[in-house]
Amino acid sequence: MAQNPAARAPRSEAPRSDGPRDGELRRALAVALLPGIDELTRRVVDDIHAHSGTYASGSPVSRDDLWEICRDNLLRALEDFGGLPSSEGDGEHAARETGRRRAEQDVPLDTVLQAYRRGGRVMWQVMAEHLRATRGTPEAVGPVAGDRDTELDMAGAVWETIDRYSLVMAESYRLTQLEMQGRQDTRRVALFEALLDGRGDDPAVAAAASAALGVPVHDRYVIVVAAQDPAAPPNPAPVLDDHGIWSFWRPRSGRYAGIVRLAAGESGVLLDLLRRRTGATAGVSPEFDRLAQAGRALRLAEQALRTLPAGSGEAAAFDDRLAEVLLVGRPEIAERIVITQLGGVLDTAAEREVLLTTLRVWLDHGCSAVRAAELLYCHRNTVLNRIGRIAELTGRSAESGEVRLGWALALRALPLIGAEGERAPVDGDVGRT
Repeated sequence: MAQNPAARAPRSEAPRSDGPRDGELRRALAVALLPGIDELTRRVVDDIHAHSGTYASGSPVSRDDLWEICRDNLLRALEDFGGLPSSEGDGEHAARETGRRRAEQDVPLDTVLQAYRRGGRVMWQVMAEHLRATRGTPEAVGPVAGDRDTELDMAGAVWETIDRYSLVMAESYRLTQLEMQGRQDTRRVALFEALLDGRGDDPAVAAAASAALGVPVHDRYVIVVAAQDPAAPPNPAPVLDDHGIWSFWRPRSGRYAGIVRLAAGESGVLLDLLRRRTGATAGVSPEFDRLAQAGRALRLAEQALRTLPAGSGEAAAFDDRLAEVLLVGRPEIAERIVITQLGGVLDTAAEREVLLTTLRVWLDHGCSAVRAAELLYCHRNTVLNRIGRIAELTGRSAESGEVRLGWALALRALPLIGAEGERAPVDGDVGRT
């Protein structure tokens, strides 16, 4: 993996203790410990293993991996602590490499930071052992090389070094996570698009999409196509997430297309959430049980959306709009149905709205004048008189089942055509020519 330049944290100089003797002592300690870097590394690795189950398990970080990266970090930290030239020029490379590698291995950042603290603790123990062992000997630097105040100064300098390298490591870790997330998101989107394009018939594509999206190849799914209404949220995912419904969405041809995973009985819940909580105008496909069927489901969801008036905020399932789907796909037939079945009613501007409303309620409730009267807040005879008036204007018998079917179809076709017989705008028109 190429090193991202952004991962290079600004290098800040370690605060140095006042006085030339402190600087000499730091240098002397670093020079004294560097020849024993392998033994120091062994002690640090043993200590980390003793205090971390993640590292002790050997997976995903092997002992050799840990030993190598600990040695590199300790070497750079000692050189920095002692003010010595870096053996590789870039003193922070080891810390950045640690962050990158552990992020790719998915080791928790807190675990890595704890390992840095354990390493700093062991490094200071070895330094303190050296100070005490050389007190009063020719190897001691200055007359106070082994006193308590000097030890405290050196301990503070060690932790300043460790803290700085920990910050560099953590920044590299987070940047690597962002890069990995970006690559994962790109792959997820590409595989979702492959499903919508109908390439899920290839088992390899379906399996890869399943892994990328984190859902089974076989389950209960629907495809939803939602218009990007200005008043609606960009996509319904947050609303569905709040109700424990998994979904994945992408903008597509001026709309949002989403795949939704449903539990048994959740289809009605989905429609209710789309209608009441999102404000989006949306078409919903029939349920399907294999990711490979997502492409076909997309086409059905788009057809359901095309039956809805633009900006209506309505959500409709394909199976609930079968007549409208047929009519919107053949606008010339829809127009003829309206003209032949309800033309006489439409010509009466004064009565049109009340007659159409009465007809719709009457048909929707089993052609019951009593039930329609209750809903319309009028007398039963008023309903019967209005239905009789419709029969008179259309020249058709209200007792005929075929006539009632024609009226029902005409009522469904009416919103799909304009006042002059032209097709009314629907949300599926986005991007169409």
